[in-house]
Amino acid sequence: MIDSKQFINTRHKNQKINYDNILKLLIKEWENKKIRPKLLIHSCCAPCSTYVLEYLSNYSDITIFFSNSNIHPKEEYIKRLLVHKDFIEEFNIRNNSNIGFIADEYSPSKFIKKVKGYENEKEGGERCHICYEMRLDSAAKKAIELNYDYFVSALTLSPKKNAQIINEQGYEIQEKIEIFYLPSDFKKNNGYKRSIEMCEEYSIYRQCYCGCVFAASDQNIDLKEINKNAKEFNNKHKNYSEYKSIITSGGKII
Repeated sequence: MIDSKQFINTRHKNQKINYDNILKLLIKEWENKKIRPKLLIHSCCAPCSTYVLEYLSNYSDITIFFSNSNIHPKEEYIKRLLVHKDFIEEFNIRNNSNIGFIADEYSPSKFIKKVKGYENEKEGGERCHICYEMRLDSAAKKAIELNYDYFVSALTLSPKKNAQIINEQGYEIQEKIEIFYLPSDFKKNNGYKRSIEMCEEYSIYRQCYCGCVFAASDQNIDLKEINKNAKEFNNKHKNYSEYKSIITSGGKII
């Protein structure tokens, strides 16, 4: 498989890297060598995966990895998981594709422990950077376990997420555990705009906060209302009981 780092120009150390261009060069090389790699894509929610799937499914075989123990409360986590799985099923039908989906174990205590001491950071600060790394690391390890060619995160679709930091962390993990990282800046090329359009096309729930209890508090989000709405949605969903048990039993492919 091809290491995307070969396309990074390091002649100017202070020059900001265009990770979108690096991805395009890598895809071109896949096409030249007639390679169709297997990607494990970490995704925090259905909206973030929309454009990413539409784009990358043209060149690769994809499985979404829903691993987001930062999301609070639990019912909201399950709601986002259910919405995500429903979207992928519909996407597969409409596009004659075969996107897979893996739900990870829900372990909010791990997130709380990781960000201890950074609870009062503003969104986008060091607490978020720790959260990015935690989820990238989980995706990388799962990619190795299941023999994928690359791991990547859909987080770079969001204008609120720091793509520079995410990509730097991805490459650091690549060096530590020897699996290829797929660089990205999915909000480029009107990717974020297209994600909003696709949310309307597929009637996808778009949440009002990232999921983190600390960010929700900072934004004055009414978590009781969030929990109430999530419970109402979940109880009406045909797969609620099944998914509820999955996320507390080590996670599985569903």
